[in-house]
Amino acid sequence: MSTTPTPRDLWRRGQRGWPASYPVAQFPNAPLLVALGGWLAAALTDGSAHAYARATFYTGLAAWAWEELADGTNGLRRAFGAAGLGYVIVKVGHALGA
Repeated sequence: MSTTPTPRDLWRRGQRGWPASYPVAQFPNAPLLVALGGWLAAALTDGSAHAYARATFYTGLAAWAWEELADGTNGLRRAFGAAGLGYVIVKVGHALGA
């Protein structure tokens, strides 16, 4: 019997967060991975591809922030969600000329 954790075990452990008693950090979930992909694509492109990549970044970040705000495991994670959602609102408002 092997004691080496499988990738699935590592993924589950990463999703629970660290430290176990008050999770602050965790492996990125799907919306955050989408946001990071959009951010990377926006950094590497220009023109309309850049605009679509930035929209993908803000959409993914807003989805992640909403999930953290609504279902965060503790107050700090909910505060991160609120800050992330506030950031998206301010940046989109600024882009729309508000």
